Amino acid sequence: MRRRTFLSLGAGGLVLTALQGSASAVPPAGFKDAFSWFMDDRRFGGFSGLEMADDGTSFVALSDSGAFAKGQINRDAEGKIQSIVAGPVQPLTITKTPHLHGKYTDSEGLAQAADGSFYVSFEGITRVVHYPDLAGPGTELARPQEFLAMSENASLEALAIAPDGTLFTLAEGESADHTRKVFRYKDGVWNSDFSLSLHGSFLPVGADFGPDGRFYLLERDFYGIAGFANRLRRFDVTPNGLTNELVLLQTPIGLYDNFEGVGIWRNAAGKMMASLISDDNFVFFLRTQIAEFELPD
Repeated sequence: MRRRTFLSLGAGGLVLTALQGSASAVPPAGFKDAFSWFMDDRRFGGFSGLEMADDGTSFVALSDSGAFAKGQINRDAEGKIQSIVAGPVQPLTITKTPHLHGKYTDSEGLAQAADGSFYVSFEGITRVVHYPDLAGPGTELARPQEFLAMSENASLEALAIAPDGTLFTLAEGESADHTRKVFRYKDGVWNSDFSLSLHGSFLPVGADFGPDGRFYLLERDFYGIAGFANRLRRFDVTPNGLTNELVLLQTPIGLYDNFEGVGIWRNAAGKMMASLISDDNFVFFLRTQIAEFELPD
């Protein structure tokens, strides 16, 4: 989500005060760690997508400015992040447009396939692009008609790939009826026969499939100067749709920043973990933060 209009508050100091004032809020059950990450790189920031290694020791982060960074995570004996060593933030390219610009740059969702290649979903010009290598050119997938009608500022933020290679994506603001179509892509064909219900005013911003084969959906709500809240839900995927919904965590308003990317992995003890990365929208009063939670079975 690139420098959204809802962040144009004209009162950054008030926002900063509100966020700092939330420090006494209690983290949700399962909270393990929160680490603020920074690199001295002019492209750094705006991270909206995240792919974690199966063991949580490395990651790829996607910026909504049409760029990405790869990093290694150093952890202590308890698994908490001690430091991050990352390479430079590199620009994305596509075969049609070697240099992404304007509406073409709003990269939001990231999913890594079993063969090591990546898929990236974009807002602005709504589409999904396949990258055999993120450092090389990508190729746009066919675009269904529904993509053409999506709002350029509220479309494909969440992207995940199932164990069988099926892509799952859905729009942040596709409809006003508290449901979202789940678009699936397999063997060159899109379909949208799945849907899920929204609850309250949370909107979908990130997704991943865990090592357990289940679908995890990250959602965000925004409360003005009070800040952000996030929720993580889990679903079983069946031939008839997404079932057995479970809310795994919901963060207090203002305790954390603008989480938009999620990676699900297992720690050394075999526990399922969720790593969430925040989009700082390239504004001084938000951080790039990685928070981690142990999830229930």
